[in-house]
Formats: sequence, structure tokens, C-alpha cells
Amino acid sequence: MFPEFRKFETTLAGRPLVVETGKMAGLAGGSCLIRYGETEVLCTATMAAKPREGVDFFPLSVDFEEKLYSVGRIPGSFQRREGKASEKATLSSRVIDRPIRPLFPKDMRNDVGVVATVMSVDQDCLPEITAMIGVSVAISISEIPWDGPISGVSVGLVDGKFVINPTEAERAKSEMAVTVASTADLVAMIEAGANEIDNETMFDGIMYAHKVNQEIVEFIKGIQKEIGKEKIPFESQDPAPEMFEAIKEFAIEDVKFALDTDDKRIRDERLKPVYEKVHERFDEEYAEEIGKIDECLYKLQKFVVRRWLLDENKRVDGRGINDMRPLDAQVDLLSRVHGSGMFTRGQTQVLTVTTLGPVSDAQLLDGLDNEESKRYMHHYNFPSYSVGETKPSRGPGRREIGHGALAERALVPVIPSVEEFPYAIRLVSEVLSSNGSTSQASICGSTLSLMAAGVPIKAPVAGISCGLVTEGDRFMTMVDIQGLEDFFGDMDFKVAGTKKGITAIQMDLKIHGLTPEIIKEAFEKTYDARCKILDEVMLPCIAEPRAELSKYAPKMLTTKIDPEKIGDVIGKQGKVIQKICAECDCKVDVSEDGSVFVSAIDIDNARRAITIIETIANDPEVGSIFRGIVTRLMSFGAFVEIAPGKEGLVHISKLDVKRTEKVEDCVNVGDEVIVKVLEIDDQGRINLSRRDALIEIEGLVPEDNGEEDRPRRPRRDNNRRR
Repeated sequence: MFPEFRKFETTLAGRPLVVETGKMAGLAGGSCLIRYGETEVLCTATMAAKPREGVDFFPLSVDFEEKLYSVGRIPGSFQRREGKASEKATLSSRVIDRPIRPLFPKDMRNDVGVVATVMSVDQDCLPEITAMIGVSVAISISEIPWDGPISGVSVGLVDGKFVINPTEAERAKSEMAVTVASTADLVAMIEAGANEIDNETMFDGIMYAHKVNQEIVEFIKGIQKEIGKEKIPFESQDPAPEMFEAIKEFAIEDVKFALDTDDKRIRDERLKPVYEKVHERFDEEYAEEIGKIDECLYKLQKFVVRRWLLDENKRVDGRGINDMRPLDAQVDLLSRVHGSGMFTRGQTQVLTVTTLGPVSDAQLLDGLDNEESKRYMHHYNFPSYSVGETKPSRGPGRREIGHGALAERALVPVIPSVEEFPYAIRLVSEVLSSNGSTSQASICGSTLSLMAAGVPIKAPVAGISCGLVTEGDRFMTMVDIQGLEDFFGDMDFKVAGTKKGITAIQMDLKIHGLTPEIIKEAFEKTYDARCKILDEVMLPCIAEPRAELSKYAPKMLTTKIDPEKIGDVIGKQGKVIQKICAECDCKVDVSEDGSVFVSAIDIDNARRAITIIETIANDPEVGSIFRGIVTRLMSFGAFVEIAPGKEGLVHISKLDVKRTEKVEDCVNVGDEVIVKVLEIDDQGRINLSRRDALIEIEGLVPEDNGEEDRPRRPRRDNNRRR
């Protein structure tokens, strides 16, 4: 039935890695079903027969498709089917895209589509790692021109030891989660989150993963050698060398003048007449290739910037190689928000706003892993005006999702636990102006915003990027790259962390990979730079988290009750908890373990709600005083509700400081009265006394003291516990 079916097996981190070809997706350019443990992903790669017209880039699309049947779940959407890719799927697509993209020919314009469909998930074997290896196999055995293969693994740090592809239990204990992709010789991609890991440990972990990757690359090469198709030739879309040389000779001095400024607006204005002048000179000569004239001008700008850096150690804006752009930090820019901070680096500016909410505001997740919610969320917005363009907003794209996730990952290690700070936390980073490194500016602005909001973060975090230019064996790195150095350079190595260590890494490359020497130098430069940002800019602006929250932020109190009492607190059809929320103008969330979170703008209302909940869940202490409502009258006394669903008896002899003949002479149903807990008997019945409460709170004198006519003090509206 499947004469071309082949099966290839190896072991990765002690678990079987199996690649099957020739059975599924036979019409794709290259396809395989890859099994790692019981995680199974179908990976395909297909290329269009002809180049796409009118584009000046390589049109590659990478899709990581989550299927909820892979974890035995039906989608929770109205239509009960998968829809728009989740944020996790988008991030997984980006992780696969980054190491494979630089290995395609830069002058190819044929569309290439890569799809990884997750069909079964073993939580001990991450599907994104499995998919990365499967995609590498699919492209390698296809006819698509590519300089792979690559391999990818995850490395954790568990009990002081590096672990490749840690299991779910190991990931819960790991001090870092680092994804490393490699070619046969170089590190092609790094994505990391870590609990303040020092540079040396991080470097050693990356090299440890790189060594394992090299073994898997050899395994894939063996598959490619055995069943791989011959790579097909393609029509290069690069401008002819003589065309580029002619335009270079004509315009290079004008391009140098245009680029030689630290102001992006001036640079753009200077370039406009250069483009007009070049088109006026060459449009007629290259009438059939007018579209390639702009590409020549792009390549000429790249040539100038790279020659300045490599030959003259000169940066476009005049800075030294290790100098940062002018920095500024501010807080409290917005009046009514819970916290705000703005970080400016040259012409890059990001404003981050913090919003605090009850724990129930946490985001619910419906993905392939076992994470069901998260209470800390970070969103990043990149409007067109930030780069001086006009374009309608269509919601967050892959860039926005990726940069928001990077900032979120950078700050997760310093966010206090829910026990320390019982809030849901949402940060929104608004990019106001962009000239490179907005993701790292959002990390700095977020630290400012969190501290201004009074969130007790464990340590301030700063982010910085390191660039790279290579030529043969020569290389040079520069700190704090701006837009042009990102566009025309070879690397954007983003590192965020505290003074103690790294919390996040994201590495974007335009070359095949990095040597260990380049990685070490990038770590050293980014550490020095982020310490300088913290010491000289951020901490002088706000030295530590504020002791108090904004008056507009909800005040949160917590308590713990017996889980068996949760039903009493909620009440039939939620009536009890609804009554508490209405009376105390608050919001109450109860967890399955008995944790109770109460939020209210007025802290006194929150305290009152906590008292009511604790009274419902626990027997009140003898001697406690409550303000209750009379619910029933009997000949021998009155029943008073001291909390929703919990009432006690005030005997007629304890209704007043003077003798009471009839209960109705003293109280009526619906009256609000203060009472003191006298006793809780063996059956849990509560005996109350209004008389004792009046004596203690109002200072009244009982009748039997012979001072019945003594003037009485007005009642005070107190509700306290002894």
C-alpha cells in the first residue's frame, strides 16, 4: 500500500525519536510524521513552482497548528472547532521560523509553506521541539533549496544539573527553560526564560544543548542522504552585479550623507531625493527591472553601514561601539491608572501601564499543555504612527504577540506569588516611537510601571540588545542597536535580566549561526549595559516598589477556609456570596483549596467581607461582637443573623440592659442590632447577648445597678471583633 514508507529511529534524552516518511501527505514537497515519546507531529514543506511577482523578500510562512484532539479535548469555542491560532501556537511558529529562515537562499522569491500539525501530545515531550526537528527533516528531504538541516532541543537546570528536554515534572522545578537550535557547526537560535541565571551557567547550558543538537543533525543528514530529493534550481531575483555597481558608483556619496545622522526623520528626508535622483538616472536604462533599482539602493545602504562598522568602528548616529543612546525614565504619567512608566532610548519610546484586578481576572487558557490560566499578562501594541506611517490597526500580529511574550517572560521571575500579592496583573506596553529595540524598552518601562503601581517585584529588570556584523572570520558586536543596525546587521541578540542574572533571551539571526565566542561577548556586553541602565536611569527614577497601591486600584485581602465550608460561603444558587458582595461593595473569589480573595476599592469594605466569610466558615470566637439582623421573634428571645446563613439566639433576658417583658417591646424583625457571642454549645448553637454588647460598646449601665435613668450615650456604628 505504501511502497515508499520508511522508518528511521534514534534516541533523544533517553526517549525514542522516530521519523516516518512515505505514508502521509505524499503530495507535499517533503513530509514526515515525527514521533517523540507519544508526541506526534505531521510536518510538511512545499514550494511554489514560480517566484512571486513584485516582492523583494523571501516569502516563507511557518504554521504550528494545534489540534485539541491531540490532548483529548473538544474546543471550547461556540463552533467547537479550532479557529485563530492561539498565542502559544504563534510563538511556537516563530521559534521554528527563526532558525530555518536564514538557511534559505536570500535571493529566492518562490513561496515556501511549512506546516507542523500537532496530532498527539505527551506532556513529557514538548510538541514545539518535536515539530522543529520534524520540519527540519521535511525540508531536508524535499526539493527545496536549503542549507540545513538544523535540530532543536530544550535545556533545563534541575537541582544544579542540565537536563535535555525535561519532563513535565522536571520543568516545574527547572531554574531555566532554554530552547536552542543548531546547525552542524553553529548555534542558530536561542530563546530563554530563566530565574536570574548568571552568564556562565547560561552559556554552559546553551553549549550543552548545542552538542546534543549536533548529534540529531547527523541523524537527519543520514535520512536526507538515503531518501532526500535533489534540490531544484531557482531563478535568482537579485539585481545583476553590474547594475548594483553602477548605482553604487553614482549614489554612494549621497547615501553616506543621508545616513550620517542620529535622527531617523532627518535620515528619511535625506534619502527621498537620493531615490528620486537614482530613478531619474537609471529608470530608462533598466526599464525592464525598475523594481530592482530600489533593491540596489537598499543593498547600498547596507553596504555603507556595514563598511562603517567593520572598517571604521563608526556607527550611523556617531556613538561608540559600546555606547547606548540617550536614556530617560519617568513614572506616573497617567492620572487614573494603577501604575504607569515610560522608558525612552533615543527615538525609541514605550509607555507601559499596569492594571491590577482580582485573581478571577486571570486569563483562561485552552491549549495543548496543562496550564489552565495565568494571572500575569503582558500585551504589546505597535501602532503605525510609531514609525511615522498610516496604516489601520488590525489587532495584534505575530510581532506584537512575540514581543509581548518576550517582555512577559522577562518579568515572570520577579513577579510576586499569588500568596504574596493576591492580584491578577495586566501590563500593556504602548510603543509611542520606534527606532529599534522596542521589546527591550517595553521591559524597562514595565519595571518602572510595576514599581509605580506598588507591585512588590523581587528585583528590577532591564533589557538591552546586542548587534553583530560579520565578514568571513571577522566579527564585531555593538550594544543597543537601532533600526538601521538591525536591518543591515546580522544579529539582534536581546537579553533581559536583573543585576543577579538573566531572565529572558531572544536571538534573531540573518546568518547561519553563532560561534561560542560571539555568544560569550554578547552576554558580557548586555550584562554591563543593563546594569548601567538600572543604576543610572531606572533606579534614580523610582528606587523600589511603592508601599501603597493607587487609590484607584482594588484593595485585596485573603483568607483560607476549610474546603468543606465553601458551599456555606457560596450558598444555594450563589445567594450567600452575592449578598456579601452587595453589602460590602466588593468582589469575592473562592478557590477549590479554600483560598478566598476579596477585592474592594474601600479597604474597610474588604475587611468587613473577610469577617463575614470567616464567620460563616468558622465558629465565631466567644466575646466577638457583631452587627446583625433580627430574623425571627420567639416568646423566649430573638434570632439574629450575624453573617449570611449563620444566626444565634438572644435570650429575652439578654435583649436589653433593663428588664424586658415581651420580645416585641425591644426588637422587631429586620432591626439591625449589635450582639456579643456568649457561648457556642456542643451542638454548635450560638448564644448571643445584646445586653452585653450595649454595655461594652455603648457604655450603658444595667438596670440592676440602680442607674436606669442615667443618660445614655448615642449608639455608634461600629462592627469590630475583639
